[in-house]
Amino acid sequence: MPELSPGGMTPARFVRVLGPCVLFFVAVMVVAPLIGPTEISWERVWSGVEPDREILTVVRLPRILFGALAGGSLAVAGVLFQAILRNALATPFTLGISSGSSFGAVVAIWLGLDIIVLGVPVISVTAFLGALLTISLVFLIARSRNTLPTFTLLLAGVTLNFIFSALILFIHFTAADFTESFLMIRWMMGGISSVSYSLIFKTAPLIVLSVGVLMWFAAELNPLAAGEEWANTRGVDVERLKKTGYIVGSLLTGLITAVAGPIGFVGLIVPHSLRIIAGPDHRILIPGSFFVGAGFLVLCDTAARTLFAPTEVPVGIITALLGGPFFIFLLKRRKGDLF
Repeated sequence: MPELSPGGMTPARFVRVLGPCVLFFVAVMVVAPLIGPTEISWERVWSGVEPDREILTVVRLPRILFGALAGGSLAVAGVLFQAILRNALATPFTLGISSGSSFGAVVAIWLGLDIIVLGVPVISVTAFLGALLTISLVFLIARSRNTLPTFTLLLAGVTLNFIFSALILFIHFTAADFTESFLMIRWMMGGISSVSYSLIFKTAPLIVLSVGVLMWFAAELNPLAAGEEWANTRGVDVERLKKTGYIVGSLLTGLITAVAGPIGFVGLIVPHSLRIIAGPDHRILIPGSFFVGAGFLVLCDTAARTLFAPTEVPVGIITALLGGPFFIFLLKRRKGDLF
């Protein structure tokens, strides 16, 4: 197989870059559960002392575990879409998946389907269906003679984003009462406060499988990020890679959005921060972004639930406040420095 990386990859370099990412993730997962309005300690938890054990296992641990899965998934999706769209400012929501998922959730709230069936919230189901609808429409609109033109893909996603946003505003306008409208707005702020172990066990295998598939194609993303013609000369099946990447990345984004709502900027902040430090090799960026993204979102959620305790701020607000200035920072950098 021809060399597909921007520079040689050695086990030592892989460990040297990925090691700190893993250590950061482990440190966050150890410290974050102890932070909150009520002070707890690992010693009392291991000893079975109440209420420490209950606070950890029932209240904090589920949202921390799902926060890690969500942050890692969104960061990896950001890496992927920046590569296949060859756009340094692309995010997991660039192709309208967030708006489609939000539309599905808003429709469920509008119809009074704020219930749980078989341990799964109906709103999450309809949100995922909305994401699937968007993924399918963008793919069908952009596909041309068995190819997937990047520019058309991007335009289709942006267009559907505007359409679903307009439909969401229309449903807001026709909402029967303030409660419905509040639930819609709250869901679209993004949050991981209501997550069960059952939901984690159902989503984790799909997330791990998706990240594993992307790792398999990681080396081929390196020349694709530099241009389709260059990737073709390096023996990459560009169309297959774009279709696979689009489907896997979109499903990964749709799954997280369906459960947590739209949590923005994770897929922008984490990949570029890691790219600036470690370079553009996707064989490092994908696993590294997963661990750093997981730790980053857990930290953001920890801030969201503690800064104004006992009131909680939706984590989507925290990531947006951090992501806005970072986005401006990226815009001010020369394009050549971003990849």
